[in-house]
Amino acid sequence: MNPSPALLQVSHLSRAYGGVKALDDVSFAVAPGQMLALIGPNGAGKSTCFNLINGQIRPDAGSIRLAGTEIGGLASRQIWRRGVGRTFQIAATFNSLTVLENVQAALLSHHRRLWQCWRPASGFYREQAMHLLEQVGMAGQAGRTAAVLAYGDVKRVELAMALSNQPRLLLMDEPTAGMAARERVELMALVRTLVSERGLSVLFTEHSMDVVFAFADRLVVLARGGIIAEGDPETIRRDERVRQVYFGSGATFQAS
Repeated sequence: MNPSPALLQVSHLSRAYGGVKALDDVSFAVAPGQMLALIGPNGAGKSTCFNLINGQIRPDAGSIRLAGTEIGGLASRQIWRRGVGRTFQIAATFNSLTVLENVQAALLSHHRRLWQCWRPASGFYREQAMHLLEQVGMAGQAGRTAAVLAYGDVKRVELAMALSNQPRLLLMDEPTAGMAARERVELMALVRTLVSERGLSVLFTEHSMDVVFAFADRLVVLARGGIIAEGDPETIRRDERVRQVYFGSGATFQAS
């Protein structure tokens, strides 16, 4: 049986700032229904790679294909409309809006109805918004303003917003940053459930190795803009070069 074709195919991707190569000839693929972690020390090129895939910056060279269609160089809005959702290291929610209104705003954008913003938004896509909040476990807090939520709950609201365009690929930049250990596990377990239920593919960056090794199907390890290792969690855990990059010694990764 032939393996499923990649949903996301990154080929020979490069980006430089002046004489510094932030990303140098990087190639990897994300399969349908796969959670792939992109890890590496600070300055490895993870954010540059994410921003290239999401359209915030343009590549100097290389290809980014989503389901076989080139998206490299497109604007973020165009990429989003092709089925790529994203969450950010610092959650991008509207503090003055309720939980429900945050998701409704994302749905208004998805359905291209922001031009009607002079009309009260509370009546638009309420049922769809509540369904998304139910999926992330936040329906019971729909009427609360985002400003009063615990940080872990804010990240759940942001996830609901990212699902508003019915993405095929979800990009998650440090999804558990600033969260306690229990919150990290609960959020990533929720993402794993959504992957199974929706058939999502997920590409995420993460500094918490317990999260990476517990939830990633495969890992790509960057250092100084290039890939130094790729494989399943156990392969990466044993990789001598990866240990040297992270620890400068032969120490092994330990899940905390």
